[in-house]
Amino acid sequence: MYFYFDGKYYPEGTAILGANNRGLRYGDGLFETCCIRKGKIQWADEHFSRLWKGMQVMHFDIPKLLTPDALEAAVMALVAKNKQVGDIRVRITVLRGDGGLFDLVDQLPHCLIQSWALPENHGEWNSNGLVLGIYSDAVKSCDILSNLKHNNYLPYVMAALEAKKQKWNDAILLNSFGRVCDSAIANIFLIKDKEIITPALTEGPVAGIMRKQLLQALPALHYNISERPVSLEELENADEVFITNAMHPIRWIQRIGEKEYQSMVTREIYAAFYPTIC
Repeated sequence: MYFYFDGKYYPEGTAILGANNRGLRYGDGLFETCCIRKGKIQWADEHFSRLWKGMQVMHFDIPKLLTPDALEAAVMALVAKNKQVGDIRVRITVLRGDGGLFDLVDQLPHCLIQSWALPENHGEWNSNGLVLGIYSDAVKSCDILSNLKHNNYLPYVMAALEAKKQKWNDAILLNSFGRVCDSAIANIFLIKDKEIITPALTEGPVAGIMRKQLLQALPALHYNISERPVSLEELENADEVFITNAMHPIRWIQRIGEKEYQSMVTREIYAAFYPTIC
């Protein structure tokens, strides 16, 4: 297996970063996780648009030769070099270079790309449902960085560690106001009386690609959609809950804490939406 870094391909396990790298020191960078299906990056334009927006927000100096087309070509070349076929998971990481907090060497992005083959049953309906819990020891802020997929990921890391400890499939994070934000690996949707609700971007969740696709597609399928603040009480009183990300478009939540949820509408959404993306 190989990975890509700044124009070259290296065998897995090769050391490429020094001790002074700002990505290592401060989490100074961004990442995108995307899926290759039928030989193409799904929603490539959306992924690259979010990545470029993040680099602009974080004041990277983007070289003229670093373009979405060039990065996509590097992704596909890596997949070919790794002889991967079928559904493939790709992670693109952009890191700042060396330096201290105030004396960085430059603002240029350094690009790391990795790829992994996905199992054949990837994306199938999860008929058993997922079990989630609430993680509240660290919260998501609501600021200029909240919607980005940046490498300073500690609240999500801690939530994932708690999920593993408690034997949950995932953990829900709250924002600084004590309201529902997202999960350690996904955006969250509630269904109540056939209304579909998801926390607004102003509530601090990552601006998920699949979240955006659903918000655009569901009204055409005659579902009522609402983006707004979501309280823990609303979460507990919901009829159904599901989570979504680029790797797993729709996954039904069977239980959060002691509350069990239904799956009828979520299954309908899955049946209507998922075939259009595979």
